[in-house]
Order: sequence, then C-alpha cells, then structure tokens
Amino acid sequence: MTTEENLRVMLRGDCEIVHTRVFDAPRHLVFDALTKPDVLRSWYGPQGWTLVDCEIDLRAGGKWRFVTRQPSGREIVQFGVFIEIVAPVRFTRTERWLDWDCGEVVVTTELREHEGRTTLTSTTRYPSTQVRDELIAAGANRGTGEHYDKLAALLKAPHLSQ
Repeated sequence: MTTEENLRVMLRGDCEIVHTRVFDAPRHLVFDALTKPDVLRSWYGPQGWTLVDCEIDLRAGGKWRFVTRQPSGREIVQFGVFIEIVAPVRFTRTERWLDWDCGEVVVTTELREHEGRTTLTSTTRYPSTQVRDELIAAGANRGTGEHYDKLAALLKAPHLSQ
C-alpha cells in the first residue's frame, strides 16, 4: 500500500494535526520502536533520511534529541522534553528545532491495541496556525507517511515479532 492509503491526516482546530496509522504489530513493539534509540535509528525519517544521533531519557522531565540527515547532507536537530510517559500506552513531549525557532510544539502519541494490531494516533499542537501550515506546505505530512511506512516494514521483520 502507498503512504496515502495507510496514513489518515486530520486538521483539528487552528493549530493541530492528527496523524493516525495502524500497524500489524502489538502495542509494546510499536512503543519500543518509537522510544528506543537503537530501533529508531533503523527507521526514523522520510525516505532517504537517516537518524545519525538519537538520545532519549524516557521519563517525565527527561530530554530527547534527534539529528537527522537529509539525502543532500543537511542535518536537522530536533529536541525537547518528555511531559508524560504511560508505557506502552501514551507519551507526550515537547519539540523544537535548533535551526528554526517557531515556538514550542507539543506532541502526544497514543497507542491502542486490538487483536494484535496497534493504532497509533499522534496529535501535534503547533504554537500557531501559520507554523502548522508552513510545515504542511513543506511536506511534513508526506514525510510522516514515509517514515511510518519504514516503521511498518521494520515491524514485520521476524526478529521483532515477539
């Protein structure tokens, strides 16, 4: 299936985007893939991007930092703080970028399991409609779809299906 068939994108209110994707894997594996640096390095980012640095202190108040490299070689630094962790059900974190000060973004990721499949719902609240719309125009939804496609492929790997 293509990204468009797998990812549901909804604008909510003036400042939010809600992404929903179903994975053929149990919730604990999806949670681990979203929160463990060694697993994140193998899938995170749109096609052609790589996660070259990943630090996660998975606790309320703990910091996280990702450095992704685009195919052009440009590196993007994202960072923030975890607000809430309810493993393997939900986590909320702040997000900022080193080279773009758009204000603080808050992302809540929820995982619901049913019959061995997990529905991921990620709600991103931007500081303004302008920031949200700039990211949409820059291809953020396409990039999100591509990196979730990479995650789906990883979750089908036999060594992770436990």
